[in-house]
Formats: sequence, C-alpha cells, structure tokens
Amino acid sequence: MDSRTRSAWIRAGFFILSFAAVFALAPIGEAQGLTSSDLSRFHSAGGAVLSPDGHRVAYTVISFDRPGRPAPQLWIMELGTQKSIRIGGEKDVTGNPRWAPDGKWLAFTGRVGEKHGLLLTRPDGSEITTLVEKIEGTNSPLPGEGEDVTWSPDGKQVAFISSAPDERAAEASGDPMVITRYLYKPDAGEGMTRFNDNERLHIFAVDVAGKQIRQLTQGIYDEHSIDWSPDGKEILFASNREPNQDEFFNYDIFALNVADGSIRRLTATEYNEYEPQWSPDGKHIAYRGTKRGLTDRETTMEDTHVWMMNADGSNRREIGAVIDNRQSAPQWAPDGSAVYFTVQERGSNHLVRLPVSGGTPEYVVKDRGSVGGFSVGKDGTVVYTFTSPHDMSQLYVKSGSGAPRKLTDLNAELLAGKQIGEVESFTFVSNDNKFEVEAFLTKPVGMTGTSKHPLIVNIHGGPHGQNGPSFNFRNQVYAARGWATLNVNFRGSTGYGQKFADAVFGDQNGNEGQDVLYGVSAAVRRYLWIDRERMGIEGVSYGGQLTDWLITQTNEFKAAIPTAGIANLVSYNYMTYYNQYEEMEFGQFLHQGNLMDVAWERSALKHVAGAHTPTMLIHGENDNDVPIAEAEQFFIALKDVGTEAVFVRYPREGHGIRETKHVIDWTDRSIAWYEKHFPKAGAEGVTNVQP
Repeated sequence: MDSRTRSAWIRAGFFILSFAAVFALAPIGEAQGLTSSDLSRFHSAGGAVLSPDGHRVAYTVISFDRPGRPAPQLWIMELGTQKSIRIGGEKDVTGNPRWAPDGKWLAFTGRVGEKHGLLLTRPDGSEITTLVEKIEGTNSPLPGEGEDVTWSPDGKQVAFISSAPDERAAEASGDPMVITRYLYKPDAGEGMTRFNDNERLHIFAVDVAGKQIRQLTQGIYDEHSIDWSPDGKEILFASNREPNQDEFFNYDIFALNVADGSIRRLTATEYNEYEPQWSPDGKHIAYRGTKRGLTDRETTMEDTHVWMMNADGSNRREIGAVIDNRQSAPQWAPDGSAVYFTVQERGSNHLVRLPVSGGTPEYVVKDRGSVGGFSVGKDGTVVYTFTSPHDMSQLYVKSGSGAPRKLTDLNAELLAGKQIGEVESFTFVSNDNKFEVEAFLTKPVGMTGTSKHPLIVNIHGGPHGQNGPSFNFRNQVYAARGWATLNVNFRGSTGYGQKFADAVFGDQNGNEGQDVLYGVSAAVRRYLWIDRERMGIEGVSYGGQLTDWLITQTNEFKAAIPTAGIANLVSYNYMTYYNQYEEMEFGQFLHQGNLMDVAWERSALKHVAGAHTPTMLIHGENDNDVPIAEAEQFFIALKDVGTEAVFVRYPREGHGIRETKHVIDWTDRSIAWYEKHFPKAGAEGVTNVQP
C-alpha cells in the first residue's frame, strides 16, 4: 500500500498511536479477561459517511487478523434495516468513502480483486469499477491533511490528491544519496525507510464518464485538504507556500479555479490553517486553526480551534474560542447554520454543534469515551464512531434529542463472558499547588476484599495528548492479570484548557514528571489494595521519555519499559524528522542562549548514574520521530552503570508499534519483564515508601 493510502487509513481512524500504546496479557483466578492474543480477533469501526438521502452509511471496519498492520474494509449499511454489505472480499483493503452528490455512486480507495486505485461502486455494492488506476502518495511529513477526494457538485467529476516527484527525487535516491533538503526524513509512522521520497502532492480531476484525468496543480509545493465549491468553480486546498517550507511549518488556505488553473490566496498568516470546507451556500469557509507564531509539524502546544471566514478570505474569526479546549476539523450542518466538531475534555472526546452566528455550544454526544469520525444528515441525524470504556470503536446513530442507537457490535462474540476492568478518575493537587491534576485508574478484575494488586504507571505521549476512560486494550489485559493501570494527565496534557497545556513550556522532564509521581502517591494512599512492592512504569513517545527520566530520579518502580522514548534532548533535536519542536516547547533554538545546556541538564542520559531500575527498551527500527539512536544511547549507558537492561528492536516499525504480531509480542515481553522483577505477593514487608 503506498504511503498516501496508508495516510488515508490513519485519518479514517484505523490506527492512532494511542492504539499502539494500548495492549497486554492473561487471566487470573476465575476472572476471564483479555489476553494478548485476543488482539487478532478484534474489529473496530471507523470513517462513517452518511449518504445524501440519509438512508445509508458507508463506514470502515478495521481488522487486526491479517499479517502486518491492521487494515480497513469498506461496508455500507442500510439504516432502516441495519443490514450491511462488504465492498470486496475478505482479503481486500478498502476505505476512504465519499458519496456522489446524488448518492448513486460511492467513491473509495483501495483494492478489490484486480481493481485498485480510486474506485466506484453502487450503493448495493454492484458495478465496482476503476476510476483512476494509480494514485501515488508520499512519505513526506504533512500533518493535519484533510480530505483527499471530493466530488464536483454536478457529480460529473472527482478531484483527488496524488503525487509527482520534485527535482530532488532522483539525487536523494541515488548511489550515493545526495541530501539537500532540511526535511529529508519521512513521517513518523511510515516505518519502512529513513528518507523522504521527495514526492509532492498535487490536485487532479477525473471525468466520471470518460475517465480522462487532468493535473490541476504542479510545482515544488504540496496541495492537500481539498473541497469542491458548491458552484463548481473552485476547489479549496491547504498548502505551505513558505520559501523555507521545510524549516517553517505554515499551512495557508487557497482556492483553485478549475477552469483556468489560477490560484486565489485566502490567508496569509504566520500560524496554521487546516482542513478548509465550504459552507453549503458557498459564502463562507470553516477550518481548524491556530494563532501563535510557531506551530510544530509533529505536535502543537496550542489547542487548535474552529475558525470561519468569508469566501474571499475576509472577516476571519475564531468561533471556537467559546470552548477552551482542543477541537477537530469542522463539518457544516447541511443548512449552514452551524458547524460540528469534536472537542477534548477531561479524558473524553465529545461531539459539539456550534451555531455560526454565535450562541451556546450544544453537546450532541457527551458520553464517557471518545467520538471518532462523524457525519451529519440533512435532518440533523448524526452517525459517528465511538469508543466506550468497554469496547473498541463502534458505529452509532443519533437523531434529534433521542438516545444514541448502536449500529454495530463487532466484538460481541469475543467479549461475551469477558470481564472488563472498570476505569475511574480522581484528582489531586500538583507539587507546586498550581493545578488540579486528573488521573484515570483501570482496576483489576477478580479483586477481593483482601487481595493486593500490582500497579503499572502508563504515561501518555505528546506531551500534548490525553488519557481517559476509553477502552484501552493494554490496560485491560493488565487488568485481566490482576494488575491496575494508572494514567496521569500531567500538566501539558490536552483537555484541560490552554493554560494547562502551556504549563510544560520550558519545563520538560520537570514538574510534569512530578505530576506523575504525585499521582502515584495519591493512588497508593487512596487505594490500599495497591501493592507498593510491585509497581512498574512505562510509556510511549513522550511517555517513554518521562519513563527514562523518572527512573533516574526515583527507585520506587521495580521495572520500566520505555517505548520510543527520548533520552537525550540534544541529539534528538538534530536527528528527528521535525526540527521546530524544541523551539516551540522552549521558545528558542537549542543553539541560542544557554538552551543547549538546559536541554542536556533535562536529559535522562546525563543522569543515568542514578538509574537502577531494570529496564526493557522498545523501539521501531525506522522511527523517524524519535530515532532509535535515543534507545541505543540509553541502553549502553544503563549497561555501563550496571543496571539490568534489554533492548528490543522491531523491524518495519516507525514511531510506535503497529503490526499486530509485534504488538502481541511487545505485550507478552512486557508482562514477562514485570513478572521477572516483581516479588511474589506477600513475600516481603513494605519497603517501598516513596515518595
């Protein structure tokens, strides 16, 4: 599958890094919980799109039972009967559905038998035909890409994104390779190579009847996130047109004249505008955006909010400012009176309807868990995917003020008879008394009034991300073993307002690490069934970084498992594929002032002499986000100190672990590592009284 198609699957919701951080193994006693091998039997719903008449919904089902990474398959459900048909066979990979304006065709990407590329099908799954045989992608880091397929309003053409090599493609893939680009590495999740393919994304259009293809844009820039105007004359797109686009990440919004190829610039700012979408009457444009002078390519400290402007680019306004939390790309209500978007709040991801003329936001879905993809019908019906505390993502429908109706139950057979650990939250006061910090505790199954249970501290990545009550496979397999899991939303996390997200500025491996330790302190004192002698710590990405750091600061954990963690803030800054991250997090480049010294002082590697916790380091071989050299350095340093260390490297993996067999192996090794270093229950008295 080419990288463009892989990117579409990720955006459709088939894999998120938190999914990669969500896995573990085997039941205790009579409690029948999840085991690591159960992962290959799971299915997850994603990418829901309502048909124009509201009678059908196209959606994807992501399965974990095939070799390699999980992959989606396209299904179409008739809402009246809830009967679904799969587009293609068991081995086919399909997704990214887009209905024609009249609902008579569905465009999608993937492979069905010998047919591949951009395909069409009737709503009943018949007449599958190839519209464009070859769609090329790129592994270049282009975060926040929006739609890559859009229909003309008359249904006669389909615009799509494909790629063409720029002038540096040949030299960068030659023998020898000649590197001239600053951004010469691929994106975080690619996992196959270490080099940018130097392909550029452009806009193409294909005639549905005759299948003639026209390239509408070209040049040294990438165009993506497309939406065809209601009058059929223009296509919106996002692009970074900076002269130093590799060094400065900055999407602006443009409109392409379909007839003559001219381009109209709609924004010119130092901040980012993502995923533009025309209003139904073509008079306004909604988009997701920031307003600070620097936005990092990989993560953003600033919460993105929903914005709106006139079709000519005038009167830009931040309509999402009424909610002080991170927001997703907006979708227009069919009558143009409101926009819908998701918002992160205290560990959950809710669906909101916001009137564009002003007024109070309406929470359409505010259940405990996470809304993924969603689609809004003409009568206000909403179909959406939702991850509850007890299952992976399923498809739901909600009409008016009525209760949501569950449309899929893909894991009913697997979960029948399985016990799922309950997740509860608690708050505590931070070490500097500035914040109320929230943590989520997944309780073990099979607890009794006298039983004692190990605790695994699982730290989220980002740092600008969040944990919450949504189903977490890794935590649940730990629960099945009788282990609790603690997720702390330390300062810097999203879902708690901009001030909280900003609180990690200039303070990496500082007070946010103390938030984690204070969360552990609160947990062991409030939940007396936690066994202080059997505590482990782990995390992925920034969670791996904090794991590295905290084992140099405390010996309270019996074992540690950092995955894709940063051990050296200096070397990482110059080896990662994105290079504005530390500038955003600290306010200047590392070479300016004394920041190089500060970064080294806040690196786990500098303090490795204090690390005595047995550590198993996990890393993807081709991680271009946090290069594997970070784990290589820390592994050797731990060995030099005399600390027990094991280094596990997974081929074909980028940032995080994604192949199902690798996730299962990672899970099994993690459990074995903890069991090796946890003392037997009740074998000794309480010696661990930290902090």
